[in-house]
Formats: sequence, structure tokens, C-alpha cells
Amino acid sequence: MKKLKRTGKRAALLLTAAIMTAAPSMTVFAEETAAETTEASAPKYVFLFIGDGMSYPQIQVTADYIGAMEQGAEYDILNGPKQLTMQSFPVAGSATTFDSTSFCPDSASTATSISTGHKTYSGSINVDETGTVSYETIAEKLKKQLGYKIGVISSVNLNHATPAAFYAHQVSRNSYYEISQELIASGFDYFAGGALKEPTGAEDDKQDSYELAEEADYKVIRTQEEAEALTAQDGKAIVIAETLADGDAFSYENDRADGEWALSDYVKKGIEVLDNETGFFMMVEGGKIDWACHANDAGSTVSDTMALDAAVDEAVAFYNEHPEETLILVTGDHETGGLTIGYAGTDYDTFLTNLDNQKISYAKYDSDYVAKYKEEGTDFDTVMADITELFGLLMPEDGQKEEAAQMDSADMHPESDNTGSLVLTDYEYERLKAAYETTMSRTGEEEIGQEEYVLYGSYEPLTVTITHILNNKSGINFSSYAHTGLPVAVLAQGKGQELFEGYYDNTEIYSKMAQLLNVQ
Repeated sequence: MKKLKRTGKRAALLLTAAIMTAAPSMTVFAEETAAETTEASAPKYVFLFIGDGMSYPQIQVTADYIGAMEQGAEYDILNGPKQLTMQSFPVAGSATTFDSTSFCPDSASTATSISTGHKTYSGSINVDETGTVSYETIAEKLKKQLGYKIGVISSVNLNHATPAAFYAHQVSRNSYYEISQELIASGFDYFAGGALKEPTGAEDDKQDSYELAEEADYKVIRTQEEAEALTAQDGKAIVIAETLADGDAFSYENDRADGEWALSDYVKKGIEVLDNETGFFMMVEGGKIDWACHANDAGSTVSDTMALDAAVDEAVAFYNEHPEETLILVTGDHETGGLTIGYAGTDYDTFLTNLDNQKISYAKYDSDYVAKYKEEGTDFDTVMADITELFGLLMPEDGQKEEAAQMDSADMHPESDNTGSLVLTDYEYERLKAAYETTMSRTGEEEIGQEEYVLYGSYEPLTVTITHILNNKSGINFSSYAHTGLPVAVLAQGKGQELFEGYYDNTEIYSKMAQLLNVQ
């Protein structure tokens, strides 16, 4: 996840002051109201799912896509979309996401709000705006005060911003080595996810974090076979996915090989090793939803949102066995990419089944194909054949070119395509060819100007143009390569679910959990 640029200090301080004036401290609220809740009402088992970058658009487009795929050519919009498990929860709330820096916040500050009930600057984890005051997290409190077992699971690096916000306290989210030391010191019972970033420090000159974890009595697991054999009797565990993809994170769901563990498998194993009579708290992050949205890759966004929902299914299965003792929450930290269902070129229509033609994530296409194109100087016709195979886009030539011309001249808005055809229009073809030429000519030393950034962001021009065109032909669009200020859903099922109704700030997610769980 890209770190946002900070706005001026004065503006940030003004925003902070406004927040503090407008609402009482969420921490004080939690402490005052916790006394009103009896211990008997507290759930013993709490699941908190955070779709990084996931707001209403990501949830809805995934449901719409599944519905369209299930009905196929017989799709009847009046039948509605397929409902995700998370959408079936009996309580739905909404949370605002701004932080002390911006109305378009980052993951470190928003996860801090969720885990501690405090606002802070973008880029900071569980510390105040001065960097001198640390905030104790809900997970730390549950471990210390109630003796709950704690699990932290993420599809990205375990010392990335969102998982770190449940155990670390750092001025900068980029202090990866220091965060990994806090992970070890937390004493939490089960970590599972992508590899630690900078395990030997930014200068590669410190003792290996995995060695330190083993010295602290953690069982460090690096293979799926070992993960399958893990039991509660093994004690504290750090499970690193055997197959690591871009950024040493999980594979995107649309790249995941048969037999390779999905996010849901790590949740299922977590339930197995954390289950106990006292209780447990499990935070699960679908981190690559955010990465896909940054890259404007709608196909991978949908696939990883489905993967998060499948992980929620594991929690629901546990809930069905312990309905009076379990609470499940699903939310997001912020929205990423400015995703919309609807695009100027398709007017009022969507063609979401087009996304099924995407067989590979943008990241895997970059690593497995684009890198080779650059190395070998691959010609555009050969590249186009790969694009057709992997993304379904077709050349506007021969009969196809005539079809594309008919679409351009049809009784519709200019350059619109209300047929759902995957044949490139002349306009789209020229965009793709220009992006190919830009990719092939780049050395990595260029200074990217405004025009190129608006077209391609910080991504490979060819790849992001492919996904832009496929998105648009599906009736989907992105407005940003960064985060936006949309509120996020807060979906709840189980013990105390009614507390999460309404429209409130994300700091109240912490406050409501603290109230319910009787932590001070």
C-alpha cells in the first residue's frame, strides 16, 4: 500500500482540533460505558475482518459479478446480485475514515482508529500526533486483562500497516524491523500471513527477526505441510505462507495454484489453534484487495474480495457452533481507487461477466510477461496474442474491425459500447499500442509527468492500460491510484451485534468492542 503524502502540519493540526472539539474521546467513552455492560454479556470469541481498501463499491461489484456469472446469458437484474456472506449479516453500520492528516487516510492511521479508538497522522501506528504517546490496542488489552488468545492473519506482510496496528506502536509504518520486534514481544498466540519485510533491518545489519522469534519460543513455520500439522499444543506460532508472490505476500486469488492455501485456510487453522474456554480475538486482513485497487485491477479486486468472504465463512461456521458466545465484524479501513460501478463508455449498462476473461493478476502479468517482453524486445502482435489469451481483449481487424467501426457509429454516445463486446475499438487499440510503446521504451530512470501519471499511475503502462480497458468494457471505472474518503461498511453478526448499527466514526468500532468486552 502506498504511503500518502502528508499535508501541511498546520492543516493537519486544525483537522485534529476539529475532531477533538466535535466528539468526546472514544477511549473515555469506552471506559465510562463498559461499566454498564455485565461480564456475562461479553462474547468469548471475536472475529474482526478488515478488507484493506474495501468499501461499499468493492463489496457490491463482487456480489454483482457473482450474480451475473451464476445467471449467465439468462441474467435478470430484477433477481438482484448474489449476496456475499458478509452482506447477509443482520446488522449493517457505516463508519467514516478520515484521520489527523487527511479525508483520504492511509492504512496505518485508520487501523489505529479501529484498534485503539484514536485518530493519528497517516503513516503512524498507535501513537499520537506528537509521536510521544502510545495507545494500547484492543488485542493487547484482551490479552492482558482477560487472558484471551490472540490471532493476527493477513494476506500481505505480517509487519505491514494493518496487522501491525494490533500489536505495534511506531511513528512510521515503514519501521519494519522495529515492528517485527514488537510482533515478537506481543506474545500473541498465532500469526499467519506473508513474510516479514526487512527481517534483518533496512541496512541488513541486524539479527534475523525469525531467529529472535524462535528464541522467544515462537514456532516459525514456512511450509504448508508444517502449517497443516500445527496444533494448539505447539504453543505460539508464526506461519509464513510457503508460496509468496509480489511483495512477499500471498498470491492474488486469481493466481493461486490448486492446493495452495487460501486466506480461509489460515483462518480455519487459526480457529483450531486458538479455540479455548477463556476466549480468543482474531483479526483477519484481506490486504491484497487494497493492492489490486491501487493498480486499478478490477478482476483481482473481485477475486480477493471473494477470498475474504470465504474466510468469513469459516468464522460463520464457528459461530453456528457457538452462537451465544461469538461476534463477527467485517469492515474496511478505507476505500482505495475510487471504484465505481458504471462507466461513461457503457452508459447505464454493465457487462461484468467480461471480468471472467481475466486469467491473471496485473502483478503476475508484470513479472511473468512484461519483464520478458522488455528483455527480448517482443513485438506488439505477439504481445497482443498474450493479451487476448489472458484478458480476452480482441484485435480490431478483419471482420472484428468492421464490428468495432459499427459500434463506434451506432446510435449511442461517442465511443460508447453498449454491447459488451471485447473487440477493441480504434480508440482503445491506439491507447493500448501507445502504452506498449511507453513500457518498452522506459528504462526506469524517467521522471514521470502529470499526463503519464494520470494515464498509468506508478504502474506498468501496458498492464494498467489492459486492466483499464477491460474494466471499462465491463462497466467499471477507477478514479484514483490512491485512497479515497468514502465511508466503509461495518457488518456484524453475533453477540452484541446491535451495538454496530448506525452511522459513526471508525474510532467507535474500537469503543463498541471495548464496551462489549469490558476492557478498560
